[in-house]
Amino acid sequence: MSESDTGKEKLIAALKECGAVKFGDFTLASGKKSKYYIDIKKASTDPGTLKVIAKQAAESIPDAHADVVGGVAVGGIPIATAVSLETLLPLVIIRKSVKDYGTGGRFVGEFRSGSRIILLEDVTTSGGSVMEAIHAIREAGGIVDTVITVVDREEGAEANLRSMGVELVPLVRSSDLV
Repeated sequence: MSESDTGKEKLIAALKECGAVKFGDFTLASGKKSKYYIDIKKASTDPGTLKVIAKQAAESIPDAHADVVGGVAVGGIPIATAVSLETLLPLVIIRKSVKDYGTGGRFVGEFRSGSRIILLEDVTTSGGSVMEAIHAIREAGGIVDTVITVVDREEGAEANLRSMGVELVPLVRSSDLV
């Protein structure tokens, strides 16, 4: 078993142990119905599980491939923060919309035009919310070609992101968990 396989197995065990994998009748953010739910917010609020996620995600970032790590509000923020701490890469938070009060803007943290941003996401289904963030980052001059997700539900996100020239790197896939 390779080191990445061992890390993946640790992550799967941690997700199950903290109760992030649930079975029943659920409605997803996309509106789809599902017989299972991956509660990454439960995992990302558990320090031990979050540490495992951060280590696996940090190991998935190719050397010199990123200037900044980014998280899409809300689910990607704790994950991106933990990865920032693990890698010592600066953090940028991408809001779902522009804030029109305070300092305003859609981004918290700094990145410059031309900065390479690795986005961290909690769960991807179709990839809709992370695709919106990629559009906003690109409009601001940032470069995004990789999204690391804790769990890919294997329902189109990989193909949708590929159509934008972005690679989806799942730490685990739903088929690994259910």
